[in-house]
Amino acid sequence: MQTETKKYTYDDYAKLPEGSAYQLINGELIMSPAPNIYHQKIAANLFIFFNNYIEENKKGTILFSPVDVYFDENETYQPDIVFISKERNGIIKEKRIEGAPDIIIEVLSENNAYYDLKHKKNIYEKYGVKEYWIVDPMDKSIEVYNNEDAKFCLSDKKERKGEIKSKILSGLKIEALKVFNA
Repeated sequence: MQTETKKYTYDDYAKLPEGSAYQLINGELIMSPAPNIYHQKIAANLFIFFNNYIEENKKGTILFSPVDVYFDENETYQPDIVFISKERNGIIKEKRIEGAPDIIIEVLSENNAYYDLKHKKNIYEKYGVKEYWIVDPMDKSIEVYNNEDAKFCLSDKKERKGEIKSKILSGLKIEALKVFNA
């Protein structure tokens, strides 16, 4: 006899103590332990590059995890970095972002790679994230996917070196080597 697993909702998730290391993925509360130091250095490098460009060009808001991104009652994530254009700043609420950010950046770690590469990527695609960056510290690669006709298409990929570019933030160019020199 198979027992049904309880599906959690955003209301359940919101009752967790502030700072709890959970994400709500497909109605399950998935614990996400703190990432390793190298992961955090890579994420910090990316945040600095993005933040400098966004502030200089007055493009919108960039946020660093933990910040809740609510997609629906069963899907609330804490991506490493999110960007919301100034035209769409209305999705930023007091407690969470409600809807798809323009850009999401996920730095892979052993604990989250499956979700970031599969389930969350599908949700990001479905809900209209315009650009999704997947950063892999192990092989020192950055992949940039753009949402075209409700489907992610690989638009740029660099391993170890080379300039990675954003289509959403035209003019933003980041040297991959500088991201991984942490």
